[in-house]
Amino acid sequence: MLWIASRLTRKFSTSSIYYQNKLKLALIGQSLFGQEVYSQLRKDGHKIVGVFTVPDKDGKADPLATAAEKDGTPVFKFPRWRVKGKPIPEVVDAYKSVGAELNVLPFCSQFIPMNVIDNPKHGSIIYHPSLLPRHRGASAINWTLIHGDKRAGFSIFWADDGLDTGPLLLQKECSVEPSDTVDTLYNRFLFPEGIKGMVEAVQLIADGKAPRVPQPQEGATYEGIQKKSNAKISWDMSASAIHNWIRGHDKVPGAWTVINGQAVTLYGSSLFDAPVPSGQPLEIEGAPRPGLITNNGLVLFGSDGNALVVRNLQFDDGKMIPAAKYFSTGETNTLTLTEEEMKTAEQIKVIWKGILSNVPKIEDSTDFFKSGAASMDVVRLVEEIKEKCNGLQLQNEDVYMATTYEEFIQMVVRKLRGEDKEEEIIIDHVTKNVNNLTVKMPYQCFINGRFVDSENGKKYDTVNPTDGSVICKVSYASVADVDKAVAAAKDAFETGPWGSMNARDRGRLLYKLADLMEEHQEELATIESIDSGAVYTLALKTHVGMSVQTFRYFAGWCDKIQGTTIPINQARPNHNLTFTKKEPLGVCAIVIPWNYPLMMLAWKSAACLAAGNTLVLKPAQVTPLTALKFAELSIRAGIPKGVINIVPGSGGLVGQRMSEHPDIRKLGFTGSTPIGKQIMKSCAVSNLKKVSLELGGKSPLIIFNDCDLDKAVRMGMGAVYFNKGENCIAAGRLFVEESVHDEFVRRVVEEIKKMRIGDPLERSTDHGPQNHKAHLEKLLEYCEIGKKEGATLVYGGRQVPRPGFFMEPTVFTDVEDHMYIAKEESFGPVMVISKFKDGDVEGVLQRANDTEFGLASGVFTRDIGKAMFVSERLEAGTVFINTYNKTDVAAPFGGFKQSGFGKDLGEEALHEYLRTKAVTVEY
Repeated sequence: MLWIASRLTRKFSTSSIYYQNKLKLALIGQSLFGQEVYSQLRKDGHKIVGVFTVPDKDGKADPLATAAEKDGTPVFKFPRWRVKGKPIPEVVDAYKSVGAELNVLPFCSQFIPMNVIDNPKHGSIIYHPSLLPRHRGASAINWTLIHGDKRAGFSIFWADDGLDTGPLLLQKECSVEPSDTVDTLYNRFLFPEGIKGMVEAVQLIADGKAPRVPQPQEGATYEGIQKKSNAKISWDMSASAIHNWIRGHDKVPGAWTVINGQAVTLYGSSLFDAPVPSGQPLEIEGAPRPGLITNNGLVLFGSDGNALVVRNLQFDDGKMIPAAKYFSTGETNTLTLTEEEMKTAEQIKVIWKGILSNVPKIEDSTDFFKSGAASMDVVRLVEEIKEKCNGLQLQNEDVYMATTYEEFIQMVVRKLRGEDKEEEIIIDHVTKNVNNLTVKMPYQCFINGRFVDSENGKKYDTVNPTDGSVICKVSYASVADVDKAVAAAKDAFETGPWGSMNARDRGRLLYKLADLMEEHQEELATIESIDSGAVYTLALKTHVGMSVQTFRYFAGWCDKIQGTTIPINQARPNHNLTFTKKEPLGVCAIVIPWNYPLMMLAWKSAACLAAGNTLVLKPAQVTPLTALKFAELSIRAGIPKGVINIVPGSGGLVGQRMSEHPDIRKLGFTGSTPIGKQIMKSCAVSNLKKVSLELGGKSPLIIFNDCDLDKAVRMGMGAVYFNKGENCIAAGRLFVEESVHDEFVRRVVEEIKKMRIGDPLERSTDHGPQNHKAHLEKLLEYCEIGKKEGATLVYGGRQVPRPGFFMEPTVFTDVEDHMYIAKEESFGPVMVISKFKDGDVEGVLQRANDTEFGLASGVFTRDIGKAMFVSERLEAGTVFINTYNKTDVAAPFGGFKQSGFGKDLGEEALHEYLRTKAVTVEY
């Protein structure tokens, strides 16, 4: 499919014949899918002569109609095409008036009359979300899952007078994952690839290359639209079949069963292939054995004895709860209290009566808050119970989760019995004695507060770049693991304590997490050194030290996120108040690079969590270990389960799934520009999720002849060789004024020769190994290109002859503007020096800005006026004057141009993870 798109693009840009093969199209359909097809067809040069869609609903036009009306395309909103089976003449005449050569029907039904279908020169083509002839009819996606098909896909076919029976023009298919739902299958493949398929099909027709392949009768099926009455679960099926039944009906109409005499709808099913945990039995009408309410959800059993787990339950009144909380909702299974517990209940009733003095009598149904209690009363209630009930510990959140007296007593009794205690977290570590420490490293995925193997059981090696040895095997997350992590984060945000937590309590937890990171700083820095090659002393100060500072800084912001009041034009005698609220976005995804594994995690996740979001984070595949250790510390800090999820694995699989996932509302990415562009595209097509990108750089550093040359040499070396050159803001090109050029180069080479290259754990080491083998090979190739293009290799350019991935610090001079090494980032210890004429400030600025990147920049001069002039003209998100690499947690950081957009650090970073809601009140 990508090859086809590439081929079509080349034809579009080079072939005059391609421009000639365009059609006049009528689009008949609706929805966002129809809008995207419409937009792409117009973009490709086809003329849309008419759009036929549905009437406005509640004064709001369909997305397809909105787009077409904005473009001035004729739009027709017919409520129907037929009456009593016969075409409406006026409607048909209006259609024929546009003069279409082809009808394009995204998701259109059989209600279009045949004299419309057959009218155009090329007839009509229809998109259908199944691999026809299988699953004809409107519920094709549902039945693909219900039947447990291993392959899904879509068909584009020529319309005839049957129901989805016309000849095939084009088909595309994909695999069905065990965790797929209707939504994930649609958003992952059927929507984005279906749009491309429709556009490709139209072009094939325009070019006279469109096939007409008769549909075979073998394998043809037709299943009707499912109704709620038909969606009841049959318990004589295997666990796999029940899972397919539930996910095939999720979200509409919802598969259901009977529990305690009432219909309960089940959502969020997944197969359970691990040992079944202990839980509370739950009788289910017709089931071969009781279900189990566990911390994972409701575990159900098929007729084959295998298990599945359901995440959410919905009752007849519409109330939906996490299945794990079934017995704590007050819906069923009321506890019978012992005599001692009855005495405790009476003590609590007296406390309630003392607080709710306006209530004549405390009944089981008395609601604490509806009776007038406020937040101060919550504190009073918690403290009085602690004082009068043998020190029973409650949290404020406990009161908010059990608001009626009956629910509250049930919750208290469960706490007294110890039923509410979380299972002890079991962490399987890899232990190594290194750097005079015993370091303990988790290696599994971290999902919903637990370390677990990836669903498919795959693992990969993470390698120590100092000697190429394997540190350990790390779980290799799958798409199913990402979906579980997102579901956990969504539950934590919507129903867990994090979403309702007081902002100061949230800050308290983040402060505690920062304290634990500081307490474990030597262990974290050691892990960072062996996993990424960072020099230990640098890892201790920067990789870990700045991470701790970042969490402390954003912990302080938690209770300072504020909106504003806005004076608006008031219509008397009414009074109006308008104010804004800053709200968290929900589930956020974060994808971080391998050069500063822990620090990049902190820069993004601290702001994300401080704003009140939950997160799913993918560490770089080659450096996952400090992220997983961070996850362990988050447990010990008391961060609620599901708030933080870590899924190590490949960017192409895990990162891509994150960018496509419909429940993720924001994605923050640090990495290369090409991958950033792909992520942005996927985020837009999936659900238009918010994006912030910190991408590639080629940061210019300008050194004028009136600078402090000793400082410029020292800082210039740091600008290039800091963290082995694996630094996003590294000075990618130095412009040195002609009169000091030779002396600058001489001093740099002199200082390089003093640098100690070696084991990053040795305290005297200045320069450690490159992060991984493939990166070292890329750097060596980069140097070879520089030599071939005619740049002068003054020093280095070779691999150090020792085990591991070590490279010599390198210096190139005589670098001309057109050269590869002048334009492309090395992301390694390669100093690229270009000379500029004395006094040519305008010229050097033009050369410095002649790049598509704009992350950072620097200037060295004693002339403050010149420095300020240059800083104003440099096109970069950060400008350093007479210093370099001076970042701070309070200063916003981010790029211009193709170095990305959005900010990390500082107050501005918070706004990347918040949305603004305006509220107007009339009084």
